Amino acid sequence: MGTAAASPPHIPVLIGPLVAACAPVQGTWLDGTFGAGGYTQRLLEAGADKVIGVDRDPDVFKMAQWAAENPAIELVEGTFSNLDTYGANLDGVVLDLGVSSMQLDQAERGFSFMRDGPLDMRMGQEGQSAADIINQADETDLADILFTYGEERASRRIARRIVAERENTPITTTLHLAKLIEGCLPRSKPGQSHPATRSFQAIRIAVNDEYGQLAEGLEAAERALKPGGHLAVVTFHSVEDRMVKRFLQQRAGTTGNANRYAPELDTVKPAFTMKSKKAIGPDADELEMNPRSRSAKLRVATRTDAPAGPVDRAKLGMPHLRGAR
Repeated sequence: MGTAAASPPHIPVLIGPLVAACAPVQGTWLDGTFGAGGYTQRLLEAGADKVIGVDRDPDVFKMAQWAAENPAIELVEGTFSNLDTYGANLDGVVLDLGVSSMQLDQAERGFSFMRDGPLDMRMGQEGQSAADIINQADETDLADILFTYGEERASRRIARRIVAERENTPITTTLHLAKLIEGCLPRSKPGQSHPATRSFQAIRIAVNDEYGQLAEGLEAAERALKPGGHLAVVTFHSVEDRMVKRFLQQRAGTTGNANRYAPELDTVKPAFTMKSKKAIGPDADELEMNPRSRSAKLRVATRTDAPAGPVDRAKLGMPHLRGAR
């Protein structure tokens, strides 16, 4: 059994239920969102022999000396959409789709509207930044991003304000953008989320192609897992959970026939069996210890010996920008 050399500064969300659902934890796992290494450490403690830790953020590995010194951990800089190229015949894959607390805490990464920093938001630190989108996309495309990825009802008003502002001065910092958005919306009441929450989420998703990455990562996990291997995914908002749920339903053959009078659908041997139909949420103890887990949902499925097959992405409920269809 492998053991971690030190405690990483991170509380893994829903790790208790995850370990319980996948027991006995053993063999080789892949942690597709390594971050601070919390899941990797707990998987090793639970019985995994090896964990392949994958992350697209190069800064993660500068802070992971404790993991680099552990022979039971293999660190890989890359995206989990390509996880089947980093390991095969895996005993388990875990994906924590929440934004890394390390990234949120670093003002220079531009993820947080609570700290002033450059408008960046790139998890992998390459490609177009949030500033590129905010200052270059036309008004219609901006509104589409805010509404489709953030479910922001005031998307057109915010997009119009952004375009008007950038004609005078480029929008290059997080607080500049956050104040613009605040000015477009009613003042939030005590207990409500910050007015910029939805817009910042939408821009971050667009910058990092998060929904496309998720769809590809789920398909890659199916190809990489051995029969009996576990897929465990922790989501933090409804769109991601819907995509994971529908992927597993498709690949477990549990979508059913919506019309009882229609011809029976061709049956394909299921590639997964689901641990439960309902997602697992945090219990009272975890909520008290880790408020970040409030919106978290865990879904776990076990790989069968059926060959990996195609997924109908149109049925995953993945949001698409109008220009991307």
